[in-house]
Amino acid sequence: MSDANSLPLLGSGEKGLRIHDLVKAPANTPWAKAKQQSWDASEPATVYTTPEVLADGTPCSAVTVILRTKGCHWWWSSGCTFCGYFNDTRDDVTNEDLHAQWAAAKEKFDGFKDQGMVKVYTSGSLLEDREIPVEFQETVLRDCAELGKELIVESRCEQLTEEKLAWATSINSTFTVAIGLEAYDDEVLRFHVNKGFTTKSWDRAVANLKKFNLRIKTYLMFKPPFMSEADALDHCVSWIESVAEHSDEISVNPMNIQRGTVIDRLHRHNEYRPPWLWSLVDMIQRAHPIIHPDNGINGDPDQVSRLIVHPTAGGKIRGSHNCGSCDAEVVAAIERYAVSGSLLEFDGLECSCREVWEAEVNLERRLPVPLGLSKPRRGSVIQRLRSP
Repeated sequence: MSDANSLPLLGSGEKGLRIHDLVKAPANTPWAKAKQQSWDASEPATVYTTPEVLADGTPCSAVTVILRTKGCHWWWSSGCTFCGYFNDTRDDVTNEDLHAQWAAAKEKFDGFKDQGMVKVYTSGSLLEDREIPVEFQETVLRDCAELGKELIVESRCEQLTEEKLAWATSINSTFTVAIGLEAYDDEVLRFHVNKGFTTKSWDRAVANLKKFNLRIKTYLMFKPPFMSEADALDHCVSWIESVAEHSDEISVNPMNIQRGTVIDRLHRHNEYRPPWLWSLVDMIQRAHPIIHPDNGINGDPDQVSRLIVHPTAGGKIRGSHNCGSCDAEVVAAIERYAVSGSLLEFDGLECSCREVWEAEVNLERRLPVPLGLSKPRRGSVIQRLRSP
């Protein structure tokens, strides 16, 4: 038997290899490199509008600007298990390119004159100097302040120092910072998500944001890898309860499969199934009393935070989905709840597949298999049973 060991195992005496080197290799494959170089660095990745609600509860139109950048600095050294935003980056984006992208976004929507809110996403952190030139950070902050637009930017915890926030608020004093916490659980952050920080980092960042009276939006992940449907449901409700008092908004992001990621490999090997839409409905119904202790709706005095769920790729195989026949109706109800905060949005939702979902979740609670027991929800059951 050969002693050759290309992948050192625990206890072999050799330095272990990182998941980054073993699994994240698609970022360096020819198809990934070719795709990155195909993007026009002077054009944003995408710009679109959606219905939204301002901080004071006023309905508005929001413009989302996703910029083409160098990507996230955490990705450069390791990266989260689910994040495929590297697919939309270019290594050579300059300050001039970013200003051209910003100008193109403003031109497309006539200077954002009909939008009350501007969301600026960079496949990383806008306030990270290693990713985004300071001059461009200042442009975004100043433009939105002068235009009177409610601004939302994303950031990891480590950028939100008192020094950085003092500089940013000297330019724009009222923006919102969205933090991708993903889970209020250090074990999940380390072993399921590979986030690169702990819950204490989030606690410190929140404390700093409150010192400068900035609004806080917390992203949570529904069903990260290596987690069953039942565990995802129970954990997410618990995480919402942990962060609600310290967040102006909580955005729960149901897992969707992005190309070239750890979770993409799990999904292709039939070891991970995206969440059921019924799980999202149940999660919202269970979390509603946390968000609205007096059973109110968005804008009522009892509101602790705002709970937002927008299922990316909802109804598709690589996003949250049910059997196929009820998906569109359930997705629409979930998205309406994000605006209204009313459980009445779910009245009348029924489908035979809900019984299948209930059986799977109940079985997982009795047989706690880490990867879950969920089976494919689309196609002929007979044909799947016949397949080799």
